Amino acid sequence: MAKTLLSRSDVNESLTWDLSAIFKNEDEFDSEVAKLEKLTGDIETRFKGQLCEANIINDCIDEMKKVFELQSQTYNYVALAVAVDQTNTDNVTRYTKLMNLLSTIDSRLSFVRSEIVNASEEVIKKAIEESAENANYLNDIKDYKKHVLHSEAERVLSALSSTLDAPYTIYDQAKLVDMNFDKFNVEGTDYPLSFGLFEDEWEYDSNIKVRRSAFEAFSKKLREYQHTFAAVYQTQIQKEKTLATLRGFDSVFDSLLFHQKVDRTLYDRQIDLIMEKLAPHMRKYAKLLQKTNQIEEMTFADLKVDVDPEFEPKITVEESKKYIEGALSVLGDDYLEIIKRSYDERWIDFVQNKGKSTGAFCASPYGVHPYVLVSWTSMMREVFTLAHELGHAGHSVLTNRNQNILNTETSMYFVEAPSTMNEMLMANYLMKENDEPRFKRWVLSSIISRTYYHNFVTHLLEAAYQREVYKIIDEGGSVHAQKLNEIKKAVLEKFWGDTVIINEGAELTWMRQPHYYMGLYPYTYSAGLTIATEVSKRILNEGQNAINDWKEVLKTGGAKTPIELAKMAGVDISTDKPLLDTIEHIGNMIDEIINLTEEIEKNNQ
Repeated sequence: MAKTLLSRSDVNESLTWDLSAIFKNEDEFDSEVAKLEKLTGDIETRFKGQLCEANIINDCIDEMKKVFELQSQTYNYVALAVAVDQTNTDNVTRYTKLMNLLSTIDSRLSFVRSEIVNASEEVIKKAIEESAENANYLNDIKDYKKHVLHSEAERVLSALSSTLDAPYTIYDQAKLVDMNFDKFNVEGTDYPLSFGLFEDEWEYDSNIKVRRSAFEAFSKKLREYQHTFAAVYQTQIQKEKTLATLRGFDSVFDSLLFHQKVDRTLYDRQIDLIMEKLAPHMRKYAKLLQKTNQIEEMTFADLKVDVDPEFEPKITVEESKKYIEGALSVLGDDYLEIIKRSYDERWIDFVQNKGKSTGAFCASPYGVHPYVLVSWTSMMREVFTLAHELGHAGHSVLTNRNQNILNTETSMYFVEAPSTMNEMLMANYLMKENDEPRFKRWVLSSIISRTYYHNFVTHLLEAAYQREVYKIIDEGGSVHAQKLNEIKKAVLEKFWGDTVIINEGAELTWMRQPHYYMGLYPYTYSAGLTIATEVSKRILNEGQNAINDWKEVLKTGGAKTPIELAKMAGVDISTDKPLLDTIEHIGNMIDEIINLTEEIEKNNQ
């Protein structure tokens, strides 16, 4: 049974991340914030009203790079402190103070983009020709030109940025601070409950009474907050629709996809093909789970259970190094050095504690090193989660070494490819390490139940739900808790058919993810994994040539579009083929798991 969550001050410090790599202490942080304010004033004094010649534009952008670097470092320093302990009011206060300052700075410097936009085509073209480093940034400004508002309007929007971002902050505070869960009782035993404990442990528990009781207690608490969460979400999506309209986009979809550098075709295809083609394979997998776990009626609350719950290996943080390094060493010594540093230099926050953000993520302050948040449960499945987040870390390190800060932000459409690639490499490694049927089945089922379920089912169903919500908003409507519940339940029922009972509480799943405050993010998980699946097959079949191509992609960052990056890796995502091949690959793995199950059962007779 899980222990009661500790306060942050009581956890093992060696298993927490070390933010001193960003700033050694508060004095250094304050000094850099002061430097940022001074630099802002200097840029205003030197360049405001002057950006009408190519050389001056490039000089200004070169100074802006310094601003972006300082913003990246100061923001991450305060945001990462809050991420591991939302109950610490000092951290929250410091975060809020910095966000207000950054909004002011963005407002003061909004003239830069506005004046460049208003420069003549000839001047912008010349500026691009004179600076290869600034070309990508300038091209983005040029492409966005027709959606830029009057300079004063842009200044006001920048000044309001922290207020406009408030829905996400409110959601996180309600979820991680205000939402206190009661214990739940099963056959006389009390079990602690929190967002993290439910999503990291109880949802996977092999005891059906514990699993379903946890789901019921968790859903009961969510329901108490559904109207508040719905109001916050309505505010978020209405804001996005209003901004899309103000900027002259035909729809909120076009506005949100613009910065991903993909069009509606790729977005809709990802959702429609998976909802239609993958659903039959996953229903077959759900039936296998029902059989091996001897479940009379398969419900939504049972979908995270293992094919072989008694076999899940335990693993310590120290032991995970062997698997992580073994799996990712295929990418070369330079990549392996990044992985080793992540352990040795405390880039990773492993502990569970009160107020810590749920799930896992990687943050990458420019000029420092990445930081990875996970919540280690000592289950072997965590090596896949860690490999995933270290995929983001490796990507950012290689990108930052080879690109200036203007070219580091990869399209959201592509950003999950490097992370899910590492999960595929982990599976390949484990399959070579041990070909015993039960272990092999565990590896394959881990890939299905973690990697593909997480990215092609959980997040894809979020995307299908999200698309329906935005359609309502695009047509001038609004949403409330009851409507959101109806949409979510309908999406789940469509995907699972009559194979899985969508029990009470499943409709509240929309309340669990922060992704809805990040634009059209959920569908990109399956997009990235589609690319990763195809590239991982190339690596298995072609070896070093495919690895070399992939490493070049990781170094390119945001300097190319998603279609161009995928093509560099040997995958043509302008067609349906990679996605259809990936869905077929998933189906083949499920069939292999079923065959291995039959073999194991036969051997046990």
